[in-house]
Parts: sequence; structure tokens; C-alpha cells
Amino acid sequence: MSGRTWGGTTLADRKAVRRQQLLIAALELVGEAGMAGVSVRAVCRTAKLTERYFYESFADREELLVAVFDQVSAEAAVALFEAADIGGGTEAVAKAAVAAFVELIVDDPARRIVLLAAPLSEPALARRQTELLPRFISVVQGQAPGSMSAQEREMGALAVLGALQSLFLAYVDGRLTVGRDALVSYCVRMLISAYRVGSRMGITD
Repeated sequence: MSGRTWGGTTLADRKAVRRQQLLIAALELVGEAGMAGVSVRAVCRTAKLTERYFYESFADREELLVAVFDQVSAEAAVALFEAADIGGGTEAVAKAAVAAFVELIVDDPARRIVLLAAPLSEPALARRQTELLPRFISVVQGQAPGSMSAQEREMGALAVLGALQSLFLAYVDGRLTVGRDALVSYCVRMLISAYRVGSRMGITD
């Protein structure tokens, strides 16, 4: 049945398009009114689709939010992996990674809410964040000095990611009153310092 075409597209293609419309609508609503603004009815209205098509792709609001979180997380991961591939040493990679994350996430109200703030209030997103954390840990671990043990790299990555999340949240909600350049510069120095300290700790596997 999914192979039948209408207007040059298959049923599966049309379903995929409608699903993406719903994801775009949900992200738009997050940017306008936060997570509280995302309801099944509001998403359908914004996407100009009936609820029938919502339930064609998602079981409920929670499943939609997890899908939005997955999409934003994937975008962030791509940006970080691309930054890690530029080469030029730890400092150059750290600068590129922080700048890419700030541009993609911190500068975009909807994406920063989904990735940074929503997991604090939405249990399903908190669970999903935990599941996807290894993806981001691997990026940070990959830049650690070879002299660091596996334990040191993992602990350092977790510590850095937790600190960065706190810094970015404080920055975007106004508790941290510094300029963007100062934020990026500090985050880069923190990343480099974490590697230097970790490489001297001498923890064994």
C-alpha cells in the first residue's frame, strides 16, 4: 500500500512530509511559548494538519517531543563532529566546537529550550538526554590527550558537559551577564584546562 503513488509521491513519502511538518510546527511553538505551548491541537493547527495525521506519526505529545529532541540533538552532534574534524590542535577544535554550539543552540530560542532547558521539566526528555549523552561524550573524549586514561577521559567529558550546560543556561536566562565573546572564550579555556588537569591526575583503569 505504501508503494502506491498519487501526484508523483508515495504514501510513505507523504507521511514523512507530514511528520516533518509536525516537527517543524512543534519547534516553532517552543520558540514562541516554550514547552507549555506545545499541545497536540496547537501543533496540528500550526502545521495545518488534522489530528488524524498527528496520530499517524506520533502516539502522543510525549513521543512528539522526544522526536523533536532527537532532531535538535542530531543537529548539535553534526555541528560538533564537524568542528572536531577541522584539526589544528585542541585549542582550535575547542574554539570551533564552542562557537558552533553557541550559534546553533544558544542563539536559537527554540533549540536551546529543547536541548538545554526542557530536559529539566520534561521527564521523557531527561531520559532521552541520558540515552544520547554518549554521543556528545565521544566528541569531548576524542580530543583528550593520549596520556589520559579511559576513566579520566570519561570523567572529564561528563564534568565539562555538565559545566557547559550550566553556563549556557545561566547565559541565556540572564543570570550570567557577560558578552558572547567572553562566554565562548571562557568555555574554550575551561575545555583546555580540563584536559591539562586530567592528564596529570594519574587515574588508572
